[in-house]
Amino acid sequence: MPWIQIRINANEQTAEQISDYLVDTGSQAVTFMDGKDTPIYEPKIGEVKYWANTVVTGLFDAEQDMDAVVGYLQQQPLLKDQFHYKIEALEDKDWEREWMDNFHPMKFGKRLWICPSWREVPDPDAVNIMLDPGLAFGTGTHPTTAMCLEWLDGLDLTDKTVVDFGCGSGILAIAALKLGAKRVIGIDIDPQAIQASEANAQRNGVEGKLELYLPANQPQLEADVVVANILAGPLQELESVITGYARTGADIALSGILETQTSKLTQAYGEKCQLDPVKVQDEWIRISGKKR
Repeated sequence: MPWIQIRINANEQTAEQISDYLVDTGSQAVTFMDGKDTPIYEPKIGEVKYWANTVVTGLFDAEQDMDAVVGYLQQQPLLKDQFHYKIEALEDKDWEREWMDNFHPMKFGKRLWICPSWREVPDPDAVNIMLDPGLAFGTGTHPTTAMCLEWLDGLDLTDKTVVDFGCGSGILAIAALKLGAKRVIGIDIDPQAIQASEANAQRNGVEGKLELYLPANQPQLEADVVVANILAGPLQELESVITGYARTGADIALSGILETQTSKLTQAYGEKCQLDPVKVQDEWIRISGKKR
């Protein structure tokens, strides 16, 4: 089906209202993009932030009368004085196939592979995790997840108890089980993440071994390995909770941290942990070490 889109320049005050205008005119979907490469980090829970230079894009059926759409938008008080837009035809593609073609098996460390279900496993004798891209809870493509997978691959997890704090898709928890861990506990604040972890555990044949909890129900225990791939703010706020899961001598890894946030996180965890040199990848870091 052919499509056409209109791109409108906006800002953090006007973006949401312009989105409403586009919906009113029959837009099938509306997206927001950063117009000036200005990232937003760690909004508060429930808070929605837009960029100072936001591009709002409305997607329409190519049969839509775009002159009528533009005429409607020009009449809105918010856009009367400043209305900069561009209308573009989109190539008619098999977008599902296009999306699937972008994902390939990925290797982490010496023996761990993450494979989409529609791809052939490169090494049947390796430790293979079947994981399809879906909700943005972690598929291995982001540097923070990649660094944690590499770290897990480098540990001897045989008969170990592992806590994955902020388990998301379950990718790290499932990797720990596949790498030999005896018991793995995944904890996440989002019920959808728990559901995603359950589904991925089942897909990988470890559903009976992965324990999943919301924070209100999380168990009391001391693990041999603790990994938390979330964000710098929660990592700092929850330092006592995260280190509380680790027994003396336990291995700990933290990620979801920007290079600029290194100092405050190493200070937060340095008192209770003997820290290794920080691992850096594409402006993101992983902090690891052992519980004192």
